[in-house]
Amino acid sequence: MTEANLTDVATLRSRARQNVENGAVTEGYDADREEIIRLLNASLATELVCVLRYKRHYFMASGIKAAVAAQEFLEHATQEAEHADKLAERIVQLGGEPEFNPDLLSKNSHAQYVAGNNLKEMVYEDLVAERIAVDSYREIIQYIGDKDPTTRRLFEEILAQEEEHADDMADILESL
Repeated sequence: MTEANLTDVATLRSRARQNVENGAVTEGYDADREEIIRLLNASLATELVCVLRYKRHYFMASGIKAAVAAQEFLEHATQEAEHADKLAERIVQLGGEPEFNPDLLSKNSHAQYVAGNNLKEMVYEDLVAERIAVDSYREIIQYIGDKDPTTRRLFEEILAQEEEHADDMADILESL
C-alpha cells in the first residue's frame, strides 16, 4: 500500500500558528473568499425575503383549503429562518459580515417578494421562489466545487430542503 500524499504534522502545526486571526480560513482554503461571502449574502437575502413572504402568506391565508397551506407556510418560514442563520454563521466564519440591512434585502435576493392576492397566487409565488432558490443554489454548489467543502455542504443541505418546499407547494397548488 502507498501512503497518502498528505502534509506532514509538523508543517500542519506550523501553518496553524500563522495568520491565527483568520480563524477557520487557513492557507489551504482555495476558494475566492470575497466571492463566496457575496454568494452567501445574496442567499441570506433570499432566505430572509422568503421568511417574510411565507409569514405574510401564513397570516393572510383564507378560504376553505387555507388551513393546510397555512401550516406549510409557517413550517417553511421557520425552516427558511434556520437557513438564514446558518448562512450568516458561515459568513462570519469566513471573516465576512452578514448583510441584514432591510433596504438591501430585496435588492440582493434571488427571489422576489410577491404578496399574492389569494391563496392560489400565494402558493404559486412561493413555488416560483422555491424554484429560483433550487436553481441558484445548484449553480452555487457547482461553482464552489471542491474549493470550499463546508460551504458546499451547507448549500447542499439547504438545496435538499428547498426541493422539498417546492414539492410541497406544487402539491398544494395542484389541489387548489
